[in-house]
Amino acid sequence: MTKKEFVDIVSKKGHLTKKAAAESIDVLLEEMSKAIKKGERVVLSGFGTFYLSKVADKTIVPFGQEERRTTIKSHRVVNFRPGKPLRKAVW
Repeated sequence: MTKKEFVDIVSKKGHLTKKAAAESIDVLLEEMSKAIKKGERVVLSGFGTFYLSKVADKTIVPFGQEERRTTIKSHRVVNFRPGKPLRKAVW
């Protein structure tokens, strides 16, 4: 599903104009992004939780090529853990 399709559905079900629905979705995504960037968990009851975690440094060695050792620096990643209703719906 694309953002445009999502906007169409929200505008129909919410009895909104497409512009108002798009602005609402943009605000929601922007606020979620800000919260996750700060390290806060974003919990959408019945859907799931978005959270930030840190990945440690890794050293990668291609098989049989010890001289081509590469290090990937530590970084942060966004994870998603589905809620129980979503897990039941999918499985």
